[in-house]
Amino acid sequence: MVKKLLLAVLIVGAYFLAPAGYISNAVAVSCPDLKIIFARGSGEERWVDKNYLTFKSEIESKLKLTNLKYEFEDLDYPAIGVGDPLTLLTTFVSGGEAYEFGESVSVGVKNLISGTSGACSNTKYILAGYSQGAMVVSKAINYINPNKIIYAATFGDPKIYLPEGFGLVPSACSGKNLSNYRIYVPDCRVYEGMLGGYKPYQPEGYVDKLGTWCNKNDIFCSTHFSVNAHTSYVSDGLYTDASKLIFDKICKSFGILNTFVSLHDTAILIDSTGSMENYLHDYKREALNLAEKTLNSGGRVALYDYRDLGDPYNVNEHCSFDTCTMDSFKAGLDAITLGGGGESIEESLLSASFNVMKKLSWKFGSTKSVVVFTDAGYHNPDIDGVTFADVVNLSKKIDPVNFYVVTTKLNKNFYKTLAEATDGAVTTLVDGVSGMTDNIMARYDSLPRVEEDFDRAVLPEIPESEFEWIGTDSARISWKTTGKGVVVALNDLVLGMCESDSITIDKLDLSVDNVVTLTPIGENVRGRSIHINLNAGRGEITVEIPKVPNAGKK
Repeated sequence: MVKKLLLAVLIVGAYFLAPAGYISNAVAVSCPDLKIIFARGSGEERWVDKNYLTFKSEIESKLKLTNLKYEFEDLDYPAIGVGDPLTLLTTFVSGGEAYEFGESVSVGVKNLISGTSGACSNTKYILAGYSQGAMVVSKAINYINPNKIIYAATFGDPKIYLPEGFGLVPSACSGKNLSNYRIYVPDCRVYEGMLGGYKPYQPEGYVDKLGTWCNKNDIFCSTHFSVNAHTSYVSDGLYTDASKLIFDKICKSFGILNTFVSLHDTAILIDSTGSMENYLHDYKREALNLAEKTLNSGGRVALYDYRDLGDPYNVNEHCSFDTCTMDSFKAGLDAITLGGGGESIEESLLSASFNVMKKLSWKFGSTKSVVVFTDAGYHNPDIDGVTFADVVNLSKKIDPVNFYVVTTKLNKNFYKTLAEATDGAVTTLVDGVSGMTDNIMARYDSLPRVEEDFDRAVLPEIPESEFEWIGTDSARISWKTTGKGVVVALNDLVLGMCESDSITIDKLDLSVDNVVTLTPIGENVRGRSIHINLNAGRGEITVEIPKVPNAGKK
């Protein structure tokens, strides 16, 4: 038995089976063009769980825009539950029960492989999984021909692996060496999930065919410790975000036009200093074109003009996301007149954009842009102290906000740094401004791959650990930690959180490796896990050595 162990239930629910004869097909065909298979999380009821239904709804709403024949399936596997999701502290769990969870994952892997190996050789597949189901997907793709797969998506995967999160100051915290499959993992310090990591996470052949989403502060795939974040993938819109990328992959795979238009929040800033006389007419015309396309697609626009901080005003609001209509936008454009600027070559764009971003009520899930029309550079730092880094960091913190700049040929290279830092673009009237408007409207991404973190937060550690066999099938593990407790996992099952400095596990199955994972827990944050293979030898401790960044790429 696990002794002195206070259980923190970390995986959701109880086990249910689907009603007999339930039909999952969106379109009943023998061999569809496309089959979408979703692996639900622990304890979720097949066919009716909210994660499956939300994912299905988001994808299907876009597939209806096509003539594709498609079919959905909630994967048939136990998805065994191991506790009450609303209760963190409950009863003891024995080491002998640990293998039910691992067996559930194995059955899911087997059934997913089988489900993609049928007689329909021309059918393409989308694979997705949440929590335990994410483990099923990320493990199964090692055995599935990537040529059959359009895309595989994992959500809240306890076996996530991001090598760029390793180290005292991880490269991910400066936005560097990000794994190809890292789509939305805001925690730059996560290296692996609560249950370790599949290494490599991206098998050969799956570059650009695999993506992972980890909700901010999710206990299973971040360094934080929130159960609520793990159960909020529906309410936080992550399936909505993923559906945009997945649908675009589907369209490209079948060679069809992507007619889905993302909702946009677009703030337009026009330089109104005196030197803009030769450009203002053309800039206003393209701003009107962008606003019209944005509003007609169901998005929102806001309009501002700015000058220099030495002028009577820095940024002047004509209409915001809450007040802009086509009529009020046109009236705002007509009201913009030129003046000021003085002898300074640069203007106060950094201060203007920073304050506009802070003021606006950006909508979660929308594709966010700041579009700047100017003929001049900007002060860095600005006259009021706002810096380039302040603007970039705020843009990423919001969602991010992509900066698009229309400027003169002379200033094009100057603005490349700002555009690239916010994943936007820069163009000129000579290049053709309408093309940039079309590119903005075609974008569908809304969430940041990672949030930069320049604070060296102190994470809890386990500097010392050891174990000893105290019987033929029993082992005692002890440790020292700088955290408040340690979460203990045996193989693929979280046993609980221990507030003491040791545990004893008996009834171990000696035919398997029996890898114990110890994860130190601090104040709403978890530190780096260590892994002890009890069967590796008497007294021998095996600690995982990280691979180089992007080791999962082939």
